[in-house]
Amino acid sequence: MINIVHWLQRHFANIYKGFLVLLSIFLLVQLFPRQPGFEFEYQQARPWLYEDLIAPFDFAILKSEDELRRERETLMEEFMPFFSRQPRVAESMIGNFEDSFERAWAEAYPDNGSPALKRRTRQAGIEILTHLYSAGVVFLDEQFRDKPESYAIRVVDDNVARTSVLGAMYTIQEAFLYAISVLEDRQDRIDSDLLQPLLEDALSHNVFFNEELTQRTFEAEMENIPLTRGMVQEGEKIISKGEIVTSERFRILESFRAEYQMQIGDAAQRTLLYAGQFVLVAISMVVLLLFLYFFRKDVFYDNRKILMILLSVLLMVFLTSLMIRLNIDYLYLVPVCLVPIVIRAFFDNRLALYIHIITIILIGFLIPRSFEFVFIQFVAGIMAILTMASLRRRSQLFLTVSLIFATYVAVYFGLSLAHTGSFENLYWNEIGYFAGGAVLTLFAYPLIFLYERLFSMPTDFSLLELADTNNTLLRNLSLQAPGTFQHSMQVANLSEEAIIAIGGNSLLTRTGALYHDIGKMKNPQYFTENQTSGFNPHHDITFRESARIIIDHVIDGIEMARKHNLPEYIIDFIRTHHGTTTARYFYNMQIKENEGGEVNKADFVYPGPRPFSKETAVVMMADSVEAASRSLGKPDEKQINQLVDNIIDTQVQEKQFDNADITFKDITTVKGILKRMLLNIYHVRVAYPTLGQPR
Repeated sequence: MINIVHWLQRHFANIYKGFLVLLSIFLLVQLFPRQPGFEFEYQQARPWLYEDLIAPFDFAILKSEDELRRERETLMEEFMPFFSRQPRVAESMIGNFEDSFERAWAEAYPDNGSPALKRRTRQAGIEILTHLYSAGVVFLDEQFRDKPESYAIRVVDDNVARTSVLGAMYTIQEAFLYAISVLEDRQDRIDSDLLQPLLEDALSHNVFFNEELTQRTFEAEMENIPLTRGMVQEGEKIISKGEIVTSERFRILESFRAEYQMQIGDAAQRTLLYAGQFVLVAISMVVLLLFLYFFRKDVFYDNRKILMILLSVLLMVFLTSLMIRLNIDYLYLVPVCLVPIVIRAFFDNRLALYIHIITIILIGFLIPRSFEFVFIQFVAGIMAILTMASLRRRSQLFLTVSLIFATYVAVYFGLSLAHTGSFENLYWNEIGYFAGGAVLTLFAYPLIFLYERLFSMPTDFSLLELADTNNTLLRNLSLQAPGTFQHSMQVANLSEEAIIAIGGNSLLTRTGALYHDIGKMKNPQYFTENQTSGFNPHHDITFRESARIIIDHVIDGIEMARKHNLPEYIIDFIRTHHGTTTARYFYNMQIKENEGGEVNKADFVYPGPRPFSKETAVVMMADSVEAASRSLGKPDEKQINQLVDNIIDTQVQEKQFDNADITFKDITTVKGILKRMLLNIYHVRVAYPTLGQPR
């Protein structure tokens, strides 16, 4: 059991890497479509490239979305809404009229007046109301107020729907005007003055819009619109070889593909389909890992970087799969070029291109007729990477977006013209999708920021901000320890030149060098570069105490960096720039003072760790050499050469660079760079041989 635990501990990084890859494969396969593939690829307005296609079975021809939309629009235009007549309204209002008439007549004619006049007046009011309520006094919602009189409707009366028009009924205003006109025509035979207010009070709506019945009927009629038109019989030729795929042929082919996938999509075949997709994705992931193993071992052995790459690929495949499920017409709105931009921000051009290729290949498995999509995204991705090659300003992202859009449009025009030879089959809405996809690529900026925080990895964006000497820490360093600040600037210049010569991240090296000595701000007067008054506080304390103050500037620097939220990749320069070396001056002075007595060397050794990258190793060399060069009175070429060789050779002997991926050839190159730059700093003239001296 103990052996198993030890084995798991030793191989945990590889087990974790394998888990990440298997999980990515599983998640990617879940995003793939589950219907069987179709062996033919075709596009509208282009020739059929295969042999004559004969229908192996009967199938219906599916209508296109445009056809269905037109039929739905036609149904909406011709659909007649339902109105319901309320018969009790007429009965109630006419009854109320009769009661009101008796009271009004009694008030107007106390002696009961003329019986004939009363009868004619009463009968005229009942006839007017009966006519109006029979025709219908309709209440019109806002949606019907602007409709013409000829607008057809269906009126439900006693559960029977009859077709009518709005002009056959009255609004409440029209009903009142009708009553007034009838009263004017009969005013010589009836008491119209008495009748008018009674009729006005007796008018009310008796026909209302039936929204529930209208909606239910409309939905039913919409559902009854047939999705197909016509049939293709078994044995009938669908299309001939070389024949242009017209819009009609395209619909027939799409119908055949849908029926074909439905007929052969049984459970056993879906299992095989899943297995095939798993194999394809697994091969893609294995190829990616092999590339990293042979060409980018630093990435292969860093599970944090592996996770970031897999997460980027998975995110883009997920977004594409989601867009396909929603509406494949908007496919080019997916910002596929976001992946190479993000990867390029953290790694090099070659890795960004390779990850982009893997991503678009995986996406190609999702898309029918994927060649054009893969080709367009491939070219656009290359342009995006090229524009990000020397990333120093965030504004470059806008240039990248512009070039991505221009590339999309140029390749799309080229492919369309190459296939059709005309502009007639260009879909101009695609240009809008290209523009949208290019603009959405700007989301790379917040994604890069998120990755920086999640994975604690540097980008040129963050390094440029950190390298600004107006930052709080560097500004305080220049004010509180100006000598240390100047020393850090010199180390940054030396390190940057050296790392460029041996191949490394020059911006990371420079930024780390600027911060490597910030811990000296706690006790700046104890460091010689800040002692301008001639007073040395080390004279008043023991050599062990002096060594402890000098050594503690590493710990103090780490604490300051974390307090100011500096990223770990900058703190690495602070903790490693002295490695596990010894504060040699104070150690030797302690030995001399004890006259051969025992001295605890651990009190004079820096806590480490040793440098573990090219960048931290170069800063360690430059820091030691630059600091030591200040002790030279009038340095000449020989002194500088000896100084650089002695310091760096001692660091090599103490195995300070054993954990860093730096070779002896690199160290020799760094020595040469440091020597040359120190000669320039101290204005030392190089000794040339005399004229008679052989070279």
